[in-house]
Amino acid sequence: MQFHHHGYVSGDPRIQPAAGTGVDRPAALPEEVDVLIVGTGPAGMLTAAQLSQFPNITTRIVERRDSRLAIGQADGIQARSVETFQAFGFAEEITAEAYRISEMCFWRPDPENPENIVRSGRALDDPHGISEFPHLIVNQARVLDYFARVMANAPTRMAPDYGFEFRGLEVDDDAEYPVTVTLLHTAGPKEGTERTVKAKYVVGADGARSQVRQSIGCTLEGDKANHAWGVMDILANTDFPDIRTKCAIQSSNGGSILLIPREGGHLFRMYVDLGVVPEDDNGAVRKTTIDQIIATANSILAPYTLDVRNVAWHSVYEVGHRLTDRFDDVLPEDLGTRTPRVFITGDACHTHSAKAGQGMNVSMQDGFNIGWKLGHVLDGRSPATLLSTYSAERQVVAKNLIDFDKEWSTLMAKKPEEFENPSDLEDFYVRTAEFPAGFMTQYTPSMLIAEPAHQELASGFPIGKRFKSAMVQRVCDTNPVHLGHQATADGRWRIYVFADAAAAGAPSAVTELAEWLDTAPDSPLAAMPAGSDRDAWFDVKVIYQQEHAGIDINKVPAVFKPQVGPFQLTDLSKVYGLNPASDIFTERGISRDGAVVVVRPDQYVANVLPLGATAELADFFAPLLPARQAQH
Repeated sequence: MQFHHHGYVSGDPRIQPAAGTGVDRPAALPEEVDVLIVGTGPAGMLTAAQLSQFPNITTRIVERRDSRLAIGQADGIQARSVETFQAFGFAEEITAEAYRISEMCFWRPDPENPENIVRSGRALDDPHGISEFPHLIVNQARVLDYFARVMANAPTRMAPDYGFEFRGLEVDDDAEYPVTVTLLHTAGPKEGTERTVKAKYVVGADGARSQVRQSIGCTLEGDKANHAWGVMDILANTDFPDIRTKCAIQSSNGGSILLIPREGGHLFRMYVDLGVVPEDDNGAVRKTTIDQIIATANSILAPYTLDVRNVAWHSVYEVGHRLTDRFDDVLPEDLGTRTPRVFITGDACHTHSAKAGQGMNVSMQDGFNIGWKLGHVLDGRSPATLLSTYSAERQVVAKNLIDFDKEWSTLMAKKPEEFENPSDLEDFYVRTAEFPAGFMTQYTPSMLIAEPAHQELASGFPIGKRFKSAMVQRVCDTNPVHLGHQATADGRWRIYVFADAAAAGAPSAVTELAEWLDTAPDSPLAAMPAGSDRDAWFDVKVIYQQEHAGIDINKVPAVFKPQVGPFQLTDLSKVYGLNPASDIFTERGISRDGAVVVVRPDQYVANVLPLGATAELADFFAPLLPARQAQH
């Protein structure tokens, strides 16, 4: 965390100075906004938290409830999400209060006494070391609270506008604020009355029954639900030995349970199999009582018993897999002729079972994806064509998620005797670990993702996949740090320069690249407005092959030591050497001739290039940036 560069800070350094739209921010919802977000779920709140870092953009987020969410339904936090929380500054705090999944236990009918269940196997949650971050369980409401704090502490001083329900919208592409949104007051003295808000862009994060989705003519299509589950968050006494361990439990009567321990040491969640839903059910299964769910759980757990003392929340849901064919308001026949004005995220555009723990996680990545893109377009950093990449990228991810979830939920619903191999469920869990952890997403070539022409220079940073962190040693303070953890959700591109073998400042490809970045008219840094800090849009870091003690920081090129803030203080934190315990060049397959790794603001690798490929680097950024300006 960096602070004091604007002057001495005596209070909480996480609270940034108010700036731009955050100065005298109106408490009441304005008549005109740049971005209107509908819904304060995970996708909406992350989008808002990202946009809150752009002081010159007016963003508001509306919610039909009259206050914050008290009890969240989602609870699974995959490691990719914790990486994202790190970028927003609260990974350590939320990890401290969450339940951490280290193993999963598998229970099946006892071969000698099938009426009873026995533990049949254990699996490590992350056997391959996919991430340095853990798999967590924590109430969705707490996730939203943390994002709300990020928004409140941001320069824009954002906060949700509660008590507004979305009713409809109209788009006029020729207007300055093209989207006219009709809202209904659902609380307060104006309850029951309508009002309109004009916006440049609208993001629908309003759930599976999304009115925003309907307003742009999208429909969720897919498999009809045919299997029901009762879910309950409970406090109970039990002699089941693995009650504080994640478990998949299969009984001889065909019923199964997915057990998820919750944060706090006592609460736990059970997904209880209620069986196949008849075609003529007409929603009757949804009337299953909590007592019936508890009774079913006890029958599955035999010979163990469950004595429920308190029910925090429960529900019945039917597994269905549905997806929209587009995530914005551009009709297929209009592709390439107009840019989108309305976007949908999360459950508004993809629904699936809850048992793979993917809903909240994938939804948040939807929000991360669209949030920085809207910020760049509205801040004048990128053309509006950038926004067309949102639907193109995220719709494929959602399709892959649904395909995975179909297989997982089908396996969870199988009877033990239907498995060819008794360990099939356990084997699937281990074999597919990278997908549910959130790391199989790989965006394909586009204006944001380069062709992998030079991938061999950094094989451990696959183009299109998230930037996988590794340890380095910061030169200025000698601290060992995770390189990826130094990137915050501030909307900046990252350019990581992995040096060749030459010493800092010696004639080399690195010094030539640094000179080009700093002075060339076709350098991406030249696109920044005159008078802005040299790292305002780009965070340029260098990683040398020497250990920190052998690097003379005074000889490091100036582009890696930008002057920042009103006092133009030199930032020395962007220069790194090798960590003695782990060589990042070896761990990530980086050529000893060096490489440039370009990473998007949402942490995905966009390009890998040789150190001397300045023309290719300029060509990559040219369509993403405004016309170059003379620097002063």
